[in-house]
Amino acid sequence: MFPYKDDNPTLRTPYVTLLLIGLNAAVWVLIQGMGTEPRLSASICELGLIPGEVLGRLPVGTPVSMGPFPCQTGSPTAWLSPVTSMFMHGGWLHLIGNLWFLWVFGNNVEDSMGRLRFLLFYLATGILAAGTQAAINPDSAIPMVGASGAISGVMGAYIVLYPRVRVHMLVFLGIFITRIAVPAFLMLGYWFLLQLIGGIPALARESGGVAFWAHAGGFAAGMLLVFLFRNPALIRERMLHRLPA
Repeated sequence: MFPYKDDNPTLRTPYVTLLLIGLNAAVWVLIQGMGTEPRLSASICELGLIPGEVLGRLPVGTPVSMGPFPCQTGSPTAWLSPVTSMFMHGGWLHLIGNLWFLWVFGNNVEDSMGRLRFLLFYLATGILAAGTQAAINPDSAIPMVGASGAISGVMGAYIVLYPRVRVHMLVFLGIFITRIAVPAFLMLGYWFLLQLIGGIPALARESGGVAFWAHAGGFAAGMLLVFLFRNPALIRERMLHRLPA
């Protein structure tokens, strides 16, 4: 299932959501070389979050192999990696998928928080998402990258703020594609369940690929932090305009 829009208009232009989309795209082009090597592997190694390095569980100099760019732990900027890793991606599909989800769900969450609160919320949930994944595999030498942890936080906020808003999705059934619309709590609840199921194997062993626990942790953080970051005045304004709130 792939969401492509929701029935949820906004009152304001979502400048922070657009800024975050632009920053991620700019990093992909200017720092990651649009996925070309060795810039892709170098950026992931140098700016991605390596759990064992950040948590001090790996000795300095532990090899971290990233394709044609072998590197090692001990980067002087490792303490910044919980933030820098949020703007790194592993490929075109990774980038486009993340930014599409951010657009579909981020504009409405920003509309109920305000711009500064939404930016702080996004960064906070991204850091908490990365922390969840690191806590599951604290000795891992596999770099973590992607905006999906923070975007999961946005989705967690969305399910609290707009549980009954209809989300339109493409459903792929083999070679056939159909469209359906369901309440947000069904679509996002199902997505969250998939992250929990997908993360179960990681409890027993270290694994690369999808950071399921970052997604689950970010989503749970978003559901909780939305009560701190939502702006009651903006929510009342949405209600006056008879918009979902």
